[in-house]
Amino acid sequence: METNIDQTKWYDRILASFIFFTRLPFWRLHQPPKECYKTVVEHWPLTGWLTGGLMAATLWVGSMYLPYMVAVLLAIVVRLMVTGALHEDGLADFLDGFGGGDSDRARILSIMKDSHIGTYGVVGLLLYHLLLAAALISMTPTLAALSILALTPYARMVTAQLVMMMPYARTEATAKSHAVYRKPSALAGISLAVQGLLPMALLYGRVDYYMLIFIPCIVMYFLYLLIWNKLRGYTGDCCGAVCLLVELSAYLVICAQ
Repeated sequence: METNIDQTKWYDRILASFIFFTRLPFWRLHQPPKECYKTVVEHWPLTGWLTGGLMAATLWVGSMYLPYMVAVLLAIVVRLMVTGALHEDGLADFLDGFGGGDSDRARILSIMKDSHIGTYGVVGLLLYHLLLAAALISMTPTLAALSILALTPYARMVTAQLVMMMPYARTEATAKSHAVYRKPSALAGISLAVQGLLPMALLYGRVDYYMLIFIPCIVMYFLYLLIWNKLRGYTGDCCGAVCLLVELSAYLVICAQ
């Protein structure tokens, strides 16, 4: 018998999010009910507190003992290891699908589900990581670490709006994770806002705060239009890709100041 999502415990839903979005062995503590995985997006920014914290700590501490460029690259490696390159996999599939699928919805979805990576995915991941590393290297270690702490949850909060704005493009049976995210309630939306905006206080007064809030939202909106026009719905790969591109746009905003 399936359990109603609203009957599950709040801590089970949070734990499910950490299990889903990281590769840390939280599942050893407790295995939440399967239904909890339909709510993982509602706590996505919270997982960013952890992954961003580990990445920021690696960069800041590493910069004390290693050349700064090495510390930045190690920080990126740590993030890839902690998340299992989940979002990067989504970005590669997104670029392959939208780059090679033309306007054929079925073909785009088929390419995105293919486990093999194509030319668009390889080139896109390379350019993404070069831009990310260059952006972080252009900042001081302190500003870079604070930016990671703030922007990792913020990008996830902004991206979570996709789940509110459009339906899932596949069926639950054909989903990679075999679960379709539910649309967050009003209360969950408030929770998302708190999770994503609270860490942004770390950057207040250090950068053009309002541009930093505004530009990533614009980037997300244009990506939403692209996804809607091509697929009429989102996929997990779309969420991963939008998250990384929104986050990257925020780093570039800081670099431009």
